[in-house]
Amino acid sequence: MESRIQIYPDVCNGRPVIAGTRIPVQTVMEFLGAGDSIEEVLEEYPSLNREDIYACMQFAARLMANHYEVRKIA
Repeated sequence: MESRIQIYPDVCNGRPVIAGTRIPVQTVMEFLGAGDSIEEVLEEYPSLNREDIYACMQFAARLMANHYEVRKIA
């Protein structure tokens, strides 16, 4: 799944995109975060498939696992 997400400086300003497209991972995650189903995302972007959506979810989950700050509670 990792190869489904690509990052190139000259594509979408270096944002992670689905391989072979200019569709950013962020866009897919925003649709899902707004409550759209995977099927609705696929209807909006017919060039994608279910594995592309799963790859976006996996990429975002890995990113969150490595990039957050824990704040101390006073």
